[in-house]
Amino acid sequence: MTATEADLPATPASDEASRLAALRARLLTPMPDDGYWGWLGPLLVTAFGTFLRFNRLRIPRALSFDETYYAKDAWSILQHGVELKLVPNANALIQAGHTNIFAPCNGTSACGEYVVQPEVGKLLIAAGEWMFGLNSFGWRFASAVFGSLAILLMCRIARRLTRSTLLGCIAGLLMALDGLEFVLSRTGILDIFLMFFVLAAFGCVLVDRDVSRARLAEGVAWREGGQAGPRLGIRRWRVAAGIFLGLAVATKWNAAWYIVGFAGLGIAWDVGARRTAGLKSFVRGALRETRWLLVTFLLIPLGVYLASWSGWFATSTGYDRNYAELHGVHTPVLSALYSLYEYHLQALTFGMGLRLPHPYQSQPWDWLLVTRPVAFFYECYTGPVAGAAHYCPSGYRGAEWSQEVLAIGTPAIWWGSMLALLFCLGWWLLHRDWRAGAVLLGVLAGWGPWFPLVTRTKFYYYALEFEPFLILAIVLCLGLILGPVAATSLRRATGALIVGAYVLCVLLMFWYFYSILAGQVIPYHDWYSHMWYKVGRGWI
Repeated sequence: MTATEADLPATPASDEASRLAALRARLLTPMPDDGYWGWLGPLLVTAFGTFLRFNRLRIPRALSFDETYYAKDAWSILQHGVELKLVPNANALIQAGHTNIFAPCNGTSACGEYVVQPEVGKLLIAAGEWMFGLNSFGWRFASAVFGSLAILLMCRIARRLTRSTLLGCIAGLLMALDGLEFVLSRTGILDIFLMFFVLAAFGCVLVDRDVSRARLAEGVAWREGGQAGPRLGIRRWRVAAGIFLGLAVATKWNAAWYIVGFAGLGIAWDVGARRTAGLKSFVRGALRETRWLLVTFLLIPLGVYLASWSGWFATSTGYDRNYAELHGVHTPVLSALYSLYEYHLQALTFGMGLRLPHPYQSQPWDWLLVTRPVAFFYECYTGPVAGAAHYCPSGYRGAEWSQEVLAIGTPAIWWGSMLALLFCLGWWLLHRDWRAGAVLLGVLAGWGPWFPLVTRTKFYYYALEFEPFLILAIVLCLGLILGPVAATSLRRATGALIVGAYVLCVLLMFWYFYSILAGQVIPYHDWYSHMWYKVGRGWI
């Protein structure tokens, strides 16, 4: 630039450019500038977790816990489009390698099996069975895939939340080494898909926060919309979040609370962004955007949910499929929707009123304490080889061997999360840190709705849906312990030592519990030594 050019007054364009740069600096924290490591690190952590989940995935070679429902429902959907009634000895037929496990059907809805969970998780299990057959690998394949992909999601989401690739990789590593996520990634039931879709929706909402703030900065710099700021319209990342939330609800209905939670989070972030941008009418400007929430967080999830029932709509054999016609309603489309409504009414009534006692049931206040994990599979053998020829006979008291799949979280993660949540609550109250608030909301949306249902039968593994937010709370605390990049070398070294010691503790605990997580055959006394909590029913 020449001296003459430098002496010229600033042009309007340069004013707007300076204003835009200042607004972007105020509204956005830069992502870490670490090149390919931003993807390579998370991919390496994911590869490690994927190996753990697929190694010996067929073990145990039997239906484990609620696989007795979902593996057979998925196979029925694959063969007939809906869940049909089973023959009484279906389990024995599957163990013998047979695939014809359905009762004779006369082609009406009387053939339909009464199931009380939506379709998406069973459709995903069916995809694995389509590729590999009706066997333990087939009905667990999709769970292992989604459990592994959740690790990659966790790495990238934590990286964006903390602006640190290192902390993102630590978050993914904690998920890879958590026993509960590991077991449910190797079991053909629904909860791993529910957790994945909720986490993916949160990731989309998080990306939308950054993208919308960048667009807001540009609009305010060019003075669009006056004191209320620019209109951002429908946002593609919120559309993606709505799709994932629809898939989550179409896996398990309790995911609906996340629709409410993430919609509220989006409104709060919009208000905060416009206030930070210096707009006087920041509340009015943010509320003006809520019209699109009805599309992204209501209509889109509803459309995805209804689409997941396509197999039920397309057949005449689904449970209650002809309910409307049998009760005098013959209007096309409306009769099918009325039948589906009646089905849901029955299923939700059953779910809310489920009070059958179960030896492994627990209350939500027990979950973080891990006082009552769930034995998904247990067998006693007379020798170190699994199989019917080695089952312990009744009353056997010889050198027993045990094989168990125990759905239990790594204690260092679950017990540590209690301290992390308390710290995040205090940190949010004192500093209004949006990251701590988002994590607490994620835990509340998944955990809170279970507390009023005191008499309803509940299990510890229901906590998987909000487990990612527990890990994010821990990682936020680890980031504060590690200290900022600008801290002294001694401060950073001390923080790194504490963080490294914690991660090592998690790794050693996972290694210690691996045998009872992965169904290894071990001596009974060794198995018993893993049962740390023996008070009452405890871990046994």
